[in-house]
Amino acid sequence: MAYLYSKGWYIQQLKAIGISKFEQKKLELYKTHVIANLYRIHIEEKEKEQ
Repeated sequence: MAYLYSKGWYIQQLKAIGISKFEQKKLELYKTHVIANLYRIHIEEKEKEQ
């Protein structure tokens, strides 16, 4: 289990919704701030629509 809001946590959350790559590269290759922004875009904005 990853610590809350760590790089591993963000990767777990994104993979749970089916995102395992970004721009043809694995998520694990990106820095934490890039993954955090992906999370914000895909998950938090989806929650705002509801």
